[in-house]
Amino acid sequence: MDSYNPEYKIPKTVKEMDADDQPREKAEKFGCGVLSVPELWAIILRTGTPGYPITELCRDLMRDNMGSLHRLERRTRNELRRLKGIGATKSIQVEAVMELIKRYCSEDIPQDECIRQSSQIYSRMRHKIGNLDHEEIWMLLLNRRNQVIREIGLTSGTSTSSIFDTKNAIKLALLENAESIILCHNHPSGSLNPSIQDDKLTRDFKAACDCMTIKLLDHIIVTSNGFYSYRDSSKL
Repeated sequence: MDSYNPEYKIPKTVKEMDADDQPREKAEKFGCGVLSVPELWAIILRTGTPGYPITELCRDLMRDNMGSLHRLERRTRNELRRLKGIGATKSIQVEAVMELIKRYCSEDIPQDECIRQSSQIYSRMRHKIGNLDHEEIWMLLLNRRNQVIREIGLTSGTSTSSIFDTKNAIKLALLENAESIILCHNHPSGSLNPSIQDDKLTRDFKAACDCMTIKLLDHIIVTSNGFYSYRDSSKL
């Protein structure tokens, strides 16, 4: 027979909590700004399972990710569904919220803003690719006024590399009548140091752009915490 632990308390359901401790009622009374991250998730995910109230589920969700939304964003759908209480519906809800966060952050820069410095590109791309668990290469096409006319995701690779097709990138740029290009890719490791492969890709792509009289303005390595610019580093 299992031993009895007098200190163990069965978690209260949301209805059993005091009104000021219930996430929805707390938000109604004081505003969402006072809620913890688990409480915010509890409002979104709404229901737990028998014996496992939603507030407890959401505390465990963040605890399993060391309290980090960045770490949670890197969870795959299958990884989320292996967590207790997270099924098909809740995993999609989590994905949807993280996608909304990225789209909200991407609206910080007006689409018609003239690009004058590398930090503008970082602000634009950080929430899109900076926290991915795999490499992606993106190309930003600009007009004569240095306004971005199109963002194109070119490749999606592994945690350490991705395959880049120079001919296809140039073709897409020509179809859009782009005057210049800014290349971006992320480093899932968080390292801001360009690799030998990064240097070679940059040299080869600049040579291809020069042949078609298209300017390669910059190649930027993006992470969640910073960026590296070939232009700023005088390597382009």
